[in-house]
Amino acid sequence: MDDERTRPKDPELPRPPRQKTSGELRMERQKAALKANMAKRKSQAKARNGQNLEESQGQ
Repeated sequence: MDDERTRPKDPELPRPPRQKTSGELRMERQKAALKANMAKRKSQAKARNGQNLEESQGQ
């Protein structure tokens, strides 16, 4: 009957990883998708700005 509540905490022992809930997993996926979309938009804006610079230099 040595469960976690009665056993003294040993700071040297690593804790087993906690399983994430479906809500936490969904939030992580949403964050990853948002991050990817922002990177995509940033690269598109960079490409647009590069095209605008090339057009203005050509005049």
